Amino acid sequence: MNRTAFHIEDLNLYYGENQALFDINMDIESNCVTALIGPSGCGKSTFLRCLNRMNDLVPDCRVTGRIFYAEKDIRTVEDPNALRRRIGMVFQKPNPFPMSIYDNITFALRCSGKYSKKELDTRVERSLRRASLWKEVSDRLGENALSLSGGQQQRLCIARALAMDPDVLLMDEPTSALDPVSTLKIEDLLTELKKDYTIVLVTHNMQQAARCSDSTAFFYLGRVVEKDTTEVMFHSPSNQQTEDYIAGRFG
Repeated sequence: MNRTAFHIEDLNLYYGENQALFDINMDIESNCVTALIGPSGCGKSTFLRCLNRMNDLVPDCRVTGRIFYAEKDIRTVEDPNALRRRIGMVFQKPNPFPMSIYDNITFALRCSGKYSKKELDTRVERSLRRASLWKEVSDRLGENALSLSGGQQQRLCIARALAMDPDVLLMDEPTSALDPVSTLKIEDLLTELKKDYTIVLVTHNMQQAARCSDSTAFFYLGRVVEKDTTEVMFHSPSNQQTEDYIAGRFG
């Protein structure tokens, strides 16, 4: 039985006068991949950004309710950046910094000023190995990260997040800009990473959600319609809307 990583109570979110999330109550389990599915504009990415307070950076955004992580309501945490070091994020499009592969991994670590060159070298190798990229770039660490392929760039971004030793990885459609071969590598990586991390994955790809996730939540119009194990959600959901969406009959 997996522990609960996040416990969400009565979560609502507003952009100015417009409400984007409505009364969300659910748990996210530790060391699992939780997929968030639903049509575009239904609140998946907005909800994902609530989990590490990225929405704090959006002007005129207001959040109510509570999000418990490590038994604390993250909305009361005084240092959001410290929270984000524990809850890393990988975005839809690969966004490596225009610097070397090595410097991409170590940039945030060096900003903290806590690490020796030996420690930085260790973290670079460890995070690249965890992101299944070490064998491909171990002799190219001084090269510009922008020289990598799209799939390699995305795995570099995952390695960059892992270098901070997070507990959680939030992934917002991490394979939508990638080719099928690169997508499969990322999917295989998720299976390995969940042994050590809690992963929350936004995806529009139903096959990807079915292949990669342990549990699935279906969002529609800013609400969670249903959440259950992925097996139940894809084979015997309790809500007709969920069944229609997964079967491609939605709308």
